[in-house]
Amino acid sequence: MPRLCLLAFWYSLFTALALPSPASAASKPLPKLDVPGVREEQVMLPMRDGVKLSAYLYFPETPAQEKLPALFEQRYAEITGLGTRKAAATLAAKGFVVAMVNYRGTHESEGTWVGYRATQWGQQRDGWDVCEWLAAQPWCTGKVGTFGSSQGGYVQNYLAVTQPPHLVAQYMVDTGLSLFHEGYRLGGATRPERYKAMGKVARNYADHEALLKTWDRHPDYDGYWKSEDCKPYFAKMNVPCFTIGSWYDFMIQGSIMSFQGRQKLGGPQSRDNQWLLLGPWLHGRLNKGSKVGELIYPENATWPELEHMTRWFNHWLKGEANGIDKEPKVRWYVMGATGEDSAPGNVWSEAADWPPKLKDTRFFLNADGVLSTRRTGAKGSRTSYASDPRKPMNIPGTSFPGAKDARSFEQQAEVRTWTTEPLAVPMEWTGEVKAELYISSTAADTDFIVRVSDVYPDGRSILLMDYPMRARYRDGFDKQRLLTPTNAEALATRNDPRSDEIAKLNMHVGWTSIIFNKGHRIRVTIASTGAPLYEPNNQTGGRQTLDWMKDTQSAINTIWHDAQRSSCVRVPLRVVGK
Repeated sequence: MPRLCLLAFWYSLFTALALPSPASAASKPLPKLDVPGVREEQVMLPMRDGVKLSAYLYFPETPAQEKLPALFEQRYAEITGLGTRKAAATLAAKGFVVAMVNYRGTHESEGTWVGYRATQWGQQRDGWDVCEWLAAQPWCTGKVGTFGSSQGGYVQNYLAVTQPPHLVAQYMVDTGLSLFHEGYRLGGATRPERYKAMGKVARNYADHEALLKTWDRHPDYDGYWKSEDCKPYFAKMNVPCFTIGSWYDFMIQGSIMSFQGRQKLGGPQSRDNQWLLLGPWLHGRLNKGSKVGELIYPENATWPELEHMTRWFNHWLKGEANGIDKEPKVRWYVMGATGEDSAPGNVWSEAADWPPKLKDTRFFLNADGVLSTRRTGAKGSRTSYASDPRKPMNIPGTSFPGAKDARSFEQQAEVRTWTTEPLAVPMEWTGEVKAELYISSTAADTDFIVRVSDVYPDGRSILLMDYPMRARYRDGFDKQRLLTPTNAEALATRNDPRSDEIAKLNMHVGWTSIIFNKGHRIRVTIASTGAPLYEPNNQTGGRQTLDWMKDTQSAINTIWHDAQRSSCVRVPLRVVGK
């Protein structure tokens, strides 16, 4: 069917279905929403295949017959919590109809829970259908915007690829592009325990069990995962977008790549119509304040997200000339030490593009735990430790513990650290941090977790970033290459291992902008386990599936740092004052 005819068909269908369907029988009385001048209503939105999604709509008081633009967020998380409802109603009070919509198969939404796939560009295009349903309502101007963070950011990228005709602008916070790289997998590592817990959102847990088994059948970045990756489809993204990323968030790479791809490769309404903001925050939405983890930044670190988002949509959906489109394309917060009045940093910087060009500099991992821009390793210099998936080192929780003291992890038995001498002058890192590791293992496969910390003069090791890498994916996530295991006894006596026993890992560690103050030290920490945050590699070289601990193997892992194998981190460096 030609595109124009198809659009006309869907528009007429949604117009015919303009009156909302009654809420499902699963609806339950909710606590009173105390936001003056805003009315709340649950509706069941019709999708193209007859499935209906649960949505809560928030209408501000307006003169009779006045039409308003619509905003919506899609998420699998609960939308009936009082905080979520109040946030939506507060946004509606700014002069929008706001819809909070649950993914199909979750909570009160009908259909089969299939993760994000129904929101994408396959036969089911739930995001497209929600957008066009809202645009067709008699109270809507026909202009629609989207907002949301994390899951609500991913889904906006998916929506943009489908090009709904009434989508005008988007506002993403801590977003992503590829669920293999930034979600169900991370650095190639599987995350079965974390995603078992996602089943609590499904109306039918059997749907989630089926989804987990499907993921098991696709351990590599194959066609299944590529069909959930937005990066090949930037040219189809064709709307202005404001994107926020957070330094203390592993998903910041998704926020940055979203901006870069849309800005340079997007459609004509996308190119040069993208804005990027990067600040010293944790993952999430409406949490961009000055208190972060165990740190308190100056008040200038606070970002007025609701107010700015309102100005954004007032401009793009209402035509308000408020100057928001004249703001710098890229702004980032250059972090500095907190609690030190003379510390450089803790200021905003701006540019037309990202990242800025700083000097690519190597900090080498040397013997005796020394981190330096000079390499000092003698022949055979190396650092070894044990890795046992049944006795993992501990990183508590399921969220990245950024902006907190990391010594409790660094002091564990099978964790190794490399630390600089106290800095004689401040040093700025702004951009992407990478690692080049020369490694060997007595196992056929293992993981490496690399962390970077700012060590304060009082000894606190404030965690800036970390990232895992599964060794079998060192040549690309679409193929596996197992290690050649070393013999532990031979390794103890040899200074020069066979070349086939050494593997080089080139890995992403994180993005940052920070000035390490004079007197501070910089620390790199490496381990192979850190549970429950990172679920251990079973180290057998076999497939790691839902029964991933059925078979395991302990190992001795080695980081090499001699002249021929100079393990290091690569950073974008500027020495402050020079």
